[in-house]
Amino acid sequence: MRDKFITAKEAAAMIPDGASVMVGGFMANGTPESIMDALVERNAKDLTVMCNDGGFGPSFDEEGKEIAAPRGNGKLIKNKSVKKLIATHIGLNKQVAEQMNAGTLEVTLVPQGSMVEMIRAGGAGLGGVLTPTGIGTDIAEGKEIYNIDGKDFMLEKPLKADFAVLRGNIVDKKGNVFYKGTTKNFQVAMATAADTVIVEAEKVVEVGELDPDYVMTPYIFVDYIVVGGDK
Repeated sequence: MRDKFITAKEAAAMIPDGASVMVGGFMANGTPESIMDALVERNAKDLTVMCNDGGFGPSFDEEGKEIAAPRGNGKLIKNKSVKKLIATHIGLNKQVAEQMNAGTLEVTLVPQGSMVEMIRAGGAGLGGVLTPTGIGTDIAEGKEIYNIDGKDFMLEKPLKADFAVLRGNIVDKKGNVFYKGTTKNFQVAMATAADTVIVEAEKVVEVGELDPDYVMTPYIFVDYIVVGGDK
């Protein structure tokens, strides 16, 4: 029953340099921190990361001494592990802008609702999403535009990834996942849109303990489980 269980270090070793990775979480709420730490420890490079945001960068005092470590995707950004970032906003982490301006990080900004629909389309095998969001802005530049019943819609192509690294509040030993509160965001869709899905579990329970009504990601989508804090 434990054939799905791996350590964070083993999870990071599975993700090669240059891979595309969907990372769950919203402002680091729901991000698999142990896996982020392991990727930094492995010194992962050239990743394409798809996520809600750039996480939190480190904080410094007036003398330039780091007083708070980065959180969420901010750990990968600080380590310069990310070559391309596809996200909905980046304002929480000034290191993203610094690396953008230095030409070392490519950033694609996508409206939040559009992004989750693009991920859902990737998981469902759809050809894309038609949305009016972004029409008349820089986002629409180079995109296919369709007029439907007198209204313009822009085609946003589906998003898929080599890996999805997620965090579940409760995960049973088969891989059924419950996400608590706002940690649910993006993660349900991401679990369907990646070739390999790794879930970091805050709490692991026996099969049958998790009520089926609370299962948000069924075990069939989950390839591996990392117990939170298990290096």
